[in-house]
Amino acid sequence: MTTAPNQSPFPASDLDRNQIWHMLVPRDIAAFVAADWSMVEDDFKADGFYAIDACRSDDPDVWKMMFPDLTAYRDEWLRQAVATKDVPYAEDLYTAVFRATTLDKIDITGNRALVRKHFNGRIKKADGSEDRLLWKTHYYCEKQDSGKWLITGFTGYLPNHDPA
Repeated sequence: MTTAPNQSPFPASDLDRNQIWHMLVPRDIAAFVAADWSMVEDDFKADGFYAIDACRSDDPDVWKMMFPDLTAYRDEWLRQAVATKDVPYAEDLYTAVFRATTLDKIDITGNRALVRKHFNGRIKKADGSEDRLLWKTHYYCEKQDSGKWLITGFTGYLPNHDPA
């Protein structure tokens, strides 16, 4: 599905899916590019958060409980974001990550959501090489009494077999 930059693929009337999309696409990308956790820290439900690293494998027996809590995830997120910020890219990083990101399927049942975010793209580096983004992340979200959706966990680095 092709949309204009920063435009949700969901109808404007679908407030829940749009809120989730904005949280997990433009805000997440902007925070990562800026290496600024404060931009996304309120998007997580800290109590009970955990995340699985699928190690880019279809075999769940090799998956790892990589992030037993939000602090562990935050620390790794910041490590990766800072390292990425130091890479000289030949193109705008936000635009390139956005181009490589697809999030157009969100299943909502009651106050829970399963969100599928796919990465499939290449980012050109200044030295002529490229970074390859090719994995999927399935986020688990919960709608709070306030109406705000929060990320309660995810299974990330799932293999992405989408055509390049």
